[in-house]
Amino acid sequence: MASPGEYMNRTLPNPRAQVLAERLLQCEALAGNSFAENTNNVAVKSVSEKLRHRLRTLAGSVGYRVLLVRALNLAKTRAPTLSSVQVNHDGSLEGLLEEKQAIAVGATLIGQLLGLLFTFIGEDLTLRIVLDSWPDLAADIQKIES
Repeated sequence: MASPGEYMNRTLPNPRAQVLAERLLQCEALAGNSFAENTNNVAVKSVSEKLRHRLRTLAGSVGYRVLLVRALNLAKTRAPTLSSVQVNHDGSLEGLLEEKQAIAVGATLIGQLLGLLFTFIGEDLTLRIVLDSWPDLAADIQKIES
């Protein structure tokens, strides 16, 4: 099994972080209005915003932005369609993905972000932060942990 630090310099996402990212995006896509345009893009931005809100208190706005920029750069090597996405000064995402690919590509970005968090603050604290925003995922997170 790879140590958390092994994923930091690689473009390969941490597999557990990737699974968690996919689940978070599925939850947000299902929670959104299925008749709205860009539902999948909204899901990607919603996950990012919820994490940004929670992580501002831990890392500050600049700290979160730096992590997201690093995650985006790592994710771009695996998903070049992310080239249209930018991180604003406040840490929010700007730019749209092709709607059909938004969840898969967004999972690459969010997976990289969660992988960085696993490395820097640990998996346990990262999962607690996730559960603060998505308390209904407790059972899913237990499956990811095992």
